[in-house]
Amino acid sequence: MKVYKYGDNVDTDVIIPARYLNAPDEKSLASHCMEDIDTSFASTVEPGDIIVAGANFGCGSSREHAPLAIKAAASSASSRFLRPHLLPQRHQHRFPILECAEAAEGIQAGDTVSVDFSTSVITDETTGKTYQAAPLPAFVQGIVDNGGLLKSLKARGAAK
Repeated sequence: MKVYKYGDNVDTDVIIPARYLNAPDEKSLASHCMEDIDTSFASTVEPGDIIVAGANFGCGSSREHAPLAIKAAASSASSRFLRPHLLPQRHQHRFPILECAEAAEGIQAGDTVSVDFSTSVITDETTGKTYQAAPLPAFVQGIVDNGGLLKSLKARGAAK
């Protein structure tokens, strides 16, 4: 899995610029994902690639367009994030997020990494270094496993 690395304070307007919020579908959103800071992201990201981000990744408005754009750009629910700090998750957990400050600092853009989500071990295959991320809380892992908050609630019979 190839790494895309971004710094601190990448807000939802950077992930998907507001000028594209009226895009007709997720594929159109995806074609503009990250374009203001990384013009190659949408055309080069592949399923399973990883975004390593600094503090406050995804801050800003709580609109759903940002995670939809990332998910559609990668064409897979297996897009993943590594980041150093826990932030309020206002989105529907469309992809797993691991937190590991050491990995976020040590892993570089273009590195190849592997992630064992059952143990939260991250291996930078480029450098050979391994990192232990904090495991996802059980309730969050359940949301991820069910494909999002609404699907998780439906699975529990709490939402119709």
